[in-house]
Amino acid sequence: MAVGKVTFTKKEREKLAEVLCLLNWISVVTGATLFGLGLFLKVEIQKWQEVMSDQSVLYVPHMLIATGLAACCINFLGGKICLDCADTNKFLRWKLVMMPYVICTFFFTSCVLAGALMCYSIRSQLEESLFLGLRSAMRYYKDTDTPGRCYLKRTLDLLQIQFQCCGNTGYRDWFQVQWISNRYLDMTSSTVVDRLRSNVEGKYLMDGVPFSCCSTFSPRPCIQQQVSNSSAHFNYDQQSQQLNLWRRGCRQVLLDHYTGIMQSIGLTVLLIWLFELLVLTGVRYLQTAMENVLRLGDPDSESDGWILENSLAETARSNFNIIKNLGKCYQADDDPNINIPTTAAEQEVPSQQVQIPVSS
Repeated sequence: MAVGKVTFTKKEREKLAEVLCLLNWISVVTGATLFGLGLFLKVEIQKWQEVMSDQSVLYVPHMLIATGLAACCINFLGGKICLDCADTNKFLRWKLVMMPYVICTFFFTSCVLAGALMCYSIRSQLEESLFLGLRSAMRYYKDTDTPGRCYLKRTLDLLQIQFQCCGNTGYRDWFQVQWISNRYLDMTSSTVVDRLRSNVEGKYLMDGVPFSCCSTFSPRPCIQQQVSNSSAHFNYDQQSQQLNLWRRGCRQVLLDHYTGIMQSIGLTVLLIWLFELLVLTGVRYLQTAMENVLRLGDPDSESDGWILENSLAETARSNFNIIKNLGKCYQADDDPNINIPTTAAEQEVPSQQVQIPVSS
């Protein structure tokens, strides 16, 4: 039994073809929208790619870009096909193309859905990438004279100022790394030497943060050195000075920033997928209805259209049998002795005796 069977008159088929033609042209615009969203997401990720441990998250914008380009091409062709399908005679030139077109549209629609799901499932991967990338960037913050790392100080300072954050998970992360280069340490000072010797790895660690961690909302000059020592500053209480430094870590801030973008893009892509699914369903109905008209031989007669000619289980079983039979045919064709007669067959051929008449 056919799935989603609908009977169409000639006028309904023509109307369906016209509507699908219009929807396909709209789908070209939605494809361009997918392409634009992919480019926007790629640019946003590349803005702060220096604080990410890897670039594997770029597969999401690349997926959207490729899907958008495919949508423009497939739906541009689909608009022309659906326009010609309003006429039975014109449909004949597209008859062999319709099924491959429907299959390509199905896979493209599946890719749109996959792109929408990727936007919602990438959060954990992005969080790990930001955590490892920020930790590595903070470690090399001081290496302003090292090729390949000299830009990290500027990147981190801009990040902390723009997003009003400090450190990886918080401002105390700066206490665990040496963020001042040895070039700017007074090695003749006993305090500096003692601090270096007190660390197992020989690092100059202190309870201080870079200037970019200072909050612009602080009513007093920023305290960025000896942050945890309340007695080192006049009228300073570390617990009550919430406005002195940015309290949120940059990992969480960036994660929230990208999550908001991903969710907005994911919702848009999901709506586009629903629209493309509607177009795919309509094209399938038009294809099957027009093929049935050709079988009936009367262009003015009613014809049935459907999504699947048989039930889902029967369709799956039929496709499985086709694949299995193809495998058997392939094995048979590979047999090197398939056209060589056997010895037993030769022995079964009866011999004919020729009798020569004897004249007397």
